This record gives sequence, C-alpha cells and structure tokens, in this order.
Amino acid sequence: MSGMHDSSDRPGFAQAGAILTIDLGAVRENFRRLSARLPSASCAAVVKADGYGLGAAEIAAALGEEGCSVFFVAHAAEGIALRRAIGPQPEIFVLNGLHAGAEDVCAANSLTAAANSVEQLAAWRAAAARAGRTLPVAVQIDSGMSRLGMSRAEVARVAADPASFDGLDLRLVLSHLACAEEAGTAANQDQRTAFDSLRAFLPPAPASLSNSSGIFLGDAYHYDMVRPGAALYGVNPMPGRANPMEQAVRLQARIIQTRHLDAGATVGYGHTFHAAGKMEVATIALGYADGWPRRAATAAWADDTKLPMVGRVSMDSIVIDISALPAGQLKPGDLVDLIGPYQTVDDLAASAGTIGYEILTGLGRRFHRRYQ
Repeated sequence: MSGMHDSSDRPGFAQAGAILTIDLGAVRENFRRLSARLPSASCAAVVKADGYGLGAAEIAAALGEEGCSVFFVAHAAEGIALRRAIGPQPEIFVLNGLHAGAEDVCAANSLTAAANSVEQLAAWRAAAARAGRTLPVAVQIDSGMSRLGMSRAEVARVAADPASFDGLDLRLVLSHLACAEEAGTAANQDQRTAFDSLRAFLPPAPASLSNSSGIFLGDAYHYDMVRPGAALYGVNPMPGRANPMEQAVRLQARIIQTRHLDAGATVGYGHTFHAAGKMEVATIALGYADGWPRRAATAAWADDTKLPMVGRVSMDSIVIDISALPAGQLKPGDLVDLIGPYQTVDDLAASAGTIGYEILTGLGRRFHRRYQ
C-alpha cells in the first residue's frame, strides 16, 4: 500500500499476529470536514488516551500539517509526552487539571492546565509565582455533567477574589456536553444556558463547549473553539444517522491454522458451538487481550466474503467459519479483515453493546501498526 510507514517500536510485520493500519489521510480529511462546519470557531483536536489508541504523536503531527495548533490531553503525563513529540509551538491543554506537585514540571513543559477547582487554580497561580513568569490557564466549569469543573459556588469564589488570576493568562473557559449525541434533548440548551451564566462571572476569554457531536448541534454551540476527538478517528458523531466522517482504522488478523470439522464437532471454551455438518474453520491471531470484545462474536472478511465467528472469543485467538471460500484459499499467514471496509468501529461497538470510543481506546499494543 502506497504512502505507508511502519511504527519502529512495534513487532515487525512478519511476526505480528494482527495489523492495525491508521489512515492519517482520513484523520486529516475528518479535521477538514469538521472545520468546514465552523463559520468562525477554530477546531482543536483531542488526542488523549494516546490519540484514542491510535498514536497521539502521529495524529498530532498529521493534524499540525492541516493547521491544527491546539491539542487536548487528559493527564499531565500525556501532555509531557506529546510536547516532546511535537515541539514547542502547539498549545497543549490538560483537561483533568494537575495533581498536587505536578505544577512545576508542567509549567516547564509549557502545558496549559485546566483548573477544575479553586484549589487547582491556586496551585497553578503559585507555580507561576515560583516560575517568575505568567502562565496560561484554562478554567473548566461544571455546566451540568457533574464530572469535572468548578461549581457555581466555586466560580463565585473565583470571581470575588481579585487575586484569582494573578500571574495567570486566562486562555480558555470550557465545559463539556453530556448529551450532545441527542440533538433534540433539552439538556443541551440547559447546559449552554448554565455555561453562559457562569462564564459571565470570569474575565473575558475564549470559550469552548462542543465535543465531536456538539459540533453538529449548530453555530450556537461552537463558541470560539470546538474540541472533537472520536469523530476525527471515524466514530460516528451522530448515532442513528449516516456517518459524515471517513473511516480511519483497518484491523486485520493472520490465519494461524485451518482445519476440517465433522458434524457434531465442538468449538471453543464451553463447547458453545456445535457443527451442524461438515465445515472448514480457521483460527485467527486476535482475541480479547488485543481489545476485541469477548461478547462481540461477529465476523471476519476475506475480500467480499463474510466469515462468521464461531465459539467464544479467547484471549489470543478466535475461530471463524471459512466454509464459504474455495478449499485452500486461506492458509496460515494470510490476513482477514476485522475492522475496515466491511465492518466499522461503530458496527463492532454495536455488536458488543458499547460505543466506538471504547473500541478504539481498547485496541491492544500487540498489533503491528502502520500509518498510511
């Protein structure tokens, strides 16, 4: 495949049981599509959890070429690693704020803390004093999700203290939508109203409310900056409607072994599958240790032929029914498709009773990773 490079710190292609291909071109196209929906707001990128499992450094570098200059991570350690990977220029926000004692190293790495409490804001202010320079800061407001951010009472305390932002440059006021995937719910408007009410107490600063799905709620939710994550990686930001994003992930697994089964033969743990007649099966090198959900017994594909999984998903292997293929077409070492042109991340998530976010972030570290 042209335009491909392999991650040098992963097992070699020939030795790996499964291959994960990340299409950076698709990620860039998704960024362009999201940006095109923003009449005036800027588009940042959320690359927490190692770029949702796909490689934060590679994702950020690709998006940097599209003009993305602001990135969000969850933890300070993620921010430090990203700073080392992408250099000094892009702004990196730490959404979870900083644990006590982490302020100085984060300041040294030019990270912007999101203060989620009065105490976090005070600790970051003290770090600015120690550093002898102004530090950028974001304030996160709890607008109704009850997860992260300052409460109304805390915002009032900050507003009442004239020294709250001494030595600090307030770069962003943000909150997070709890129900952005549900366009018709009143909760989104309620959160937007609460957000507007609370940020009015703070010094003027750019505002950000929308995640991936929030972008599709319309201009009123865009403010100055949006923060897409999963949509960049191909997850559908509008469940139940056609996915406006390009797929960015392809997962293939190798055939380990093939075998013929007679009627009545059993497959896998618990003997949950019994062959109704003669059939041919193959064992592939993929399992729940690689992030394939144990309850997602779906299928693999060889070209356009669907190959149902039979029996239970094991830690390192799954058995598939290859009876629909000509005898001998698949042999050990050949690849079959699991996620990609025939089954999307969202398809797999639906079969496992979860969401695409969990599938992406759960993809294992044993894959040989290729960046297209």
